Amino acid sequence: MIQHRPHGIEHPYAASPDQRIPVIPLAGSAVRLGVISSSPVVCEWSTDGVVASLPMAPGSVAAADAAALAGGEGHLSEAQAKALGGDDAWSVESPALVDGTTYRYRFVAESESTEWFEVVPAVWTSEPRGTLTGAKVVGAVEWLVAGPVVHRARFALALAAGDHVVGFGERYDAVDQRGRRLDAVVFEQYKSQGVHGRTYLPMPFAQVIGADGNGWGFHVRTSRRTWYDVGVSSPDRLVVEVELGDSPVVDLGIYEGGPGKVLTAFLDEVGRAEELPSWVFRLWASGNEWNTQELVMGQMDTHRDSDIPVGAVVIEAWSDEEGITIWRDATYSVSADGAAHAADDFTYPAGGAWPDPKAMIDELHSRGIKVILWQIPLQKTDPELTGQVRADAEAMVRDGHAVLEADGSAYHNRGWWFPQALMPDLSVQRTRDWWTDKRRYLVEDLDVDGFKTDGGEHAWGHDLRYGDGRLGAEGNNLFPVHYARTFGDLLRSAGKAPVTFSRSGFTGSQAHGIFWAGDEDSTWEAFRSSVTAGLTAATCGIVYWGWDLGGFSGPVPDAELYLRAAAASAFMPIMQYHSEFNHHKRPLRDRTPWHVADTTGDERVMPVFRKFAKLREDLVDYLTEQARITVGTDQPLMRPLFFDHGDDPAVWEHPLQFQLGDDLLINPITQPGATTWTTYLPKGDWIDVWTGEAVRGGRLIEREVPIDELPVYCRAAAWSRLAGVFGL
Repeated sequence: MIQHRPHGIEHPYAASPDQRIPVIPLAGSAVRLGVISSSPVVCEWSTDGVVASLPMAPGSVAAADAAALAGGEGHLSEAQAKALGGDDAWSVESPALVDGTTYRYRFVAESESTEWFEVVPAVWTSEPRGTLTGAKVVGAVEWLVAGPVVHRARFALALAAGDHVVGFGERYDAVDQRGRRLDAVVFEQYKSQGVHGRTYLPMPFAQVIGADGNGWGFHVRTSRRTWYDVGVSSPDRLVVEVELGDSPVVDLGIYEGGPGKVLTAFLDEVGRAEELPSWVFRLWASGNEWNTQELVMGQMDTHRDSDIPVGAVVIEAWSDEEGITIWRDATYSVSADGAAHAADDFTYPAGGAWPDPKAMIDELHSRGIKVILWQIPLQKTDPELTGQVRADAEAMVRDGHAVLEADGSAYHNRGWWFPQALMPDLSVQRTRDWWTDKRRYLVEDLDVDGFKTDGGEHAWGHDLRYGDGRLGAEGNNLFPVHYARTFGDLLRSAGKAPVTFSRSGFTGSQAHGIFWAGDEDSTWEAFRSSVTAGLTAATCGIVYWGWDLGGFSGPVPDAELYLRAAAASAFMPIMQYHSEFNHHKRPLRDRTPWHVADTTGDERVMPVFRKFAKLREDLVDYLTEQARITVGTDQPLMRPLFFDHGDDPAVWEHPLQFQLGDDLLINPITQPGATTWTTYLPKGDWIDVWTGEAVRGGRLIEREVPIDELPVYCRAAAWSRLAGVFGL
């Protein structure tokens, strides 16, 4: 068998061995053609009907890409490295392509050949080939044209000296993106997002903030992929490139004003957060290997016995990762037609992993602990699977609930996590209902409080078909928005708050629950990247946001990193810890404070973590009040300093400082070995919350930072009502 797909698997950042590189080649350049074949293969290359044979050399065009994707230690690293494997791969480079010529090619090996493929070289032209709506464009709009097809548009926006460019969704590498190149496509970069410049939660929206704190913002109103050159090629230009569909139209929204005004105008278009209940501001606890009722209750017992308050437990390994609808070890009759079960359809053996989920949830609720269950929007299809998971997969295809390939067959996940799984078409209500009806008993009968809506980045393919009429190029980025909405609607329909906990999203995600920064190692670099992610997400209207404090992957962090991360997280919208699946190997990698204490042998861990967990409890009323203000005004809860102090150029020199609401200013300690830490305080009167000392702003303040303190300053006008929170 010979396999060639011009677009390959459509990994957005790497080539697969069977694809054309680039997919849309430019005139004057060559194109590299890849194929998979178990026997030697020749490329027949046709120019104006004249066919030449191009011998192909063994070797994958994607080998370097595969190596680059393997991101260190962790349960997905090996899977990533294998995703672009090049066994039986062959490749060849074509002659240079001439503008105006249509080329055809096919592959021949022994007695078989592929179909003929066509490639038309493209050129960038400033001749009008489409329309662009919106002001501020400087120079000519360019169009990428291949024959009659207009593939992309490219235009520039002016940047003035001193402008800062912030936004583009959740970004890990920098708050100010000036001087960088980036794009907007939903992608699962497993760890090291700040190194690669990739994100789970992109948006084609950014703010340009001038030296006086005012400026403007733009929104490319599209769900297709976009690219940005922010002053790299030309210091005074922000170049935007937009993928186009059948209609060569670019709809560009421009908003004038400071960051608050711009954000409000953007959220008026795309939606904004709704206020969530105050319990979301308490400590969240989880570990991927808490996979039995005994383990979960044991961890919650230790929280109680250690006097470390906890408000929510996220149970990840409650199901079997096959259907994610039924508690592992439950006994039941299979619904052969894929119909939903009710709570009383299940019995739970006394010796099973979860002998009584309802009693467990009731007990947790009696202790004031909410319960969040893990989800992923995929349905496994492994041939050896039987029972309900097989019946559900068959029903998903038979009854038209799956995302489809261009030929109408069901799409199977091309990524490395849950490979070949089906994906529900959550773009339409009938499938949203079908998918959530299977989980309804968890909410209505077992009283679950929310869902960790993990994943959501699995749609690869420009020509996938969605029930709402979109093809993949337009619909893939919207999938995680539909996903969080789906589970939020389930919770609302049962009279509960729409508490979803997602890592992926796009424009429109602002209106759907809580987000966390995704997968990351326990390193200081990742700590800094995560703070940056929170601030950039906030700039785009994400209100409820957190991270796996101290990282979730790799060996247990040292005590200093763990406690500095806990201190910072106590002053972020969501405070939670989590640990990655490690096959239950010893030593365990839980991020519970007692396990970190035991692993590191550091006696400071328990008392210091306890201090910040209790402080967090005391901050719940303030956080609830400030979240209400945020929802009403669009001033971020985790607020970059340029929102309130945009006319102060010094704030840009301290990008990891932020306000928590109107009244608290936080400066996380993000370097090891710190004994003192310098904070820039904007103009005004401030109070050091640990000492009660009055501090004049408009200058740098250096203070000592013992392991149980980080620089936190309160506006003097608010101190009388917040002093008690800090015991003063």
